[in-house]
Amino acid sequence: MFLLFNLDLHIDMFKRISLLILLFTATLANAQDGPWTLQKTIQYALENNIDIKQNVLNERLAALQLQQSKLSQLPNASINTDVGRSYGRSVDPTTNLFINQGYSFFGLNGNVDVLLFGWFQKRSTIAQNNLLNKAATADLDQLKDDVSLNVATAFLRILMTKEQITIQEGQLLYSNKQKDQTKSFVESGRSPDLDLAQMEAQVATDSSAYYTAIANYQQAILDMKAIMNFDIAAPFDVIAPQVEDLPLNEISSVNPEDVYLSAQNHFGSVKSSQLKLDAAKKGLDVNKGALYPQLSATGQFGTNYASTLKELTSANITGSQPNGDFISVNNQVVPVLTPTYDYLTRTTPFGSQFSNNFRHTYALTLSVPLFNGWNTRTAISRSKIDIASKNYALESTKLKLKQDVYKAYYDAKVSVQKYYASKKADEASERAYNYAQQRYELGLMNAVELLTTQNNSLKAKSEALSAKYDMVFKLKVIDYYLGKEIKL
Repeated sequence: MFLLFNLDLHIDMFKRISLLILLFTATLANAQDGPWTLQKTIQYALENNIDIKQNVLNERLAALQLQQSKLSQLPNASINTDVGRSYGRSVDPTTNLFINQGYSFFGLNGNVDVLLFGWFQKRSTIAQNNLLNKAATADLDQLKDDVSLNVATAFLRILMTKEQITIQEGQLLYSNKQKDQTKSFVESGRSPDLDLAQMEAQVATDSSAYYTAIANYQQAILDMKAIMNFDIAAPFDVIAPQVEDLPLNEISSVNPEDVYLSAQNHFGSVKSSQLKLDAAKKGLDVNKGALYPQLSATGQFGTNYASTLKELTSANITGSQPNGDFISVNNQVVPVLTPTYDYLTRTTPFGSQFSNNFRHTYALTLSVPLFNGWNTRTAISRSKIDIASKNYALESTKLKLKQDVYKAYYDAKVSVQKYYASKKADEASERAYNYAQQRYELGLMNAVELLTTQNNSLKAKSEALSAKYDMVFKLKVIDYYLGKEIKL
């Protein structure tokens, strides 16, 4: 009796939980802008996926690197200035003589340097960064394609788990109905108590499977939200398309080699590997250019001001005085007189000093590398190794792509056949279960045989459902390699 009470309570809880799930699903559908289609889901993921956002930053960095390499062709120009006061013994910047007095100073200097010829190092660097920028774009395109496929996979998983809930719910209702029927048989003496116990055990098993299906559906929703970078707490529901309407015969007209050639032409991973190989070759040209002389033009200018530089403002003769020299006049020795002055001075004005002290220089510079510890030679050797590595990476990418394409092709063909076989098995097991149900009601079959047939039918139905979505996914993989839009 206690077991029967627990089972009845369990069934009552199941009905309540089912009602809550239905109400919750309806609330979700009304709380958002309608259910999500596959195309809408993919578009949202392409705009919000974290990995895509990170790769967008990588693409921007590559673009900045390209822009900087282009700007490096412009001349290098700089202006330096200094202002201060000197104390103690120092060199007067206006006379280049040592003085023992303090003075104020101000200087301005400029320099312009232009590379005239450097064995095309800058041009090779620009070409290398341009290729790396395109490789970053190709990597981003590949990631978007991968995310689209992952979204489609998660979308199909949601549909499958959603249908699995429906199957398990129907199975549970059937089990409850059979339990009630068996109970009446036991009470009337047509069946032993063992049959009722087995039916109650089946109800418990089907209840567990039902809640497991709900958990799988919720996990599929969480996985989809993680790919989309969607708010975990926000409602989310999908529109189930008519999967049965897919053209299943197209796979028979597709050749795997043609699929591979199509994928090789548009796959971002192959483009990126080829572009990185070409960039490595340009890097070798850059390092080779460092072996040869470089010619550059230089222009410099400068001027300065110092408070020690004075200029005369006025002068008046105030008298004379002997200067120590003598001359003979009419056979008489007469001392030589020098006039004395009274004069005023001032510090030469700032503008005058800057104008008078201005100087400029122009030069051509030829830089010839002689020896730098084999750094350039080592860089060239490393570039050659990098080219070989990038070449192997390209071959490996193509080989893996070809393997994946052929595997996807054969998997798709097998999945179609498996789908048809599982569909027939489901139909046959459904008929067998219906016959078994009728025989059980007539008392021609015991509960164990009925449950065995029922479980076989449920297994066939689940396998048919899994085969259907497995086939759909693998057909979408072929579309992915062909460069078609992934849609249902």
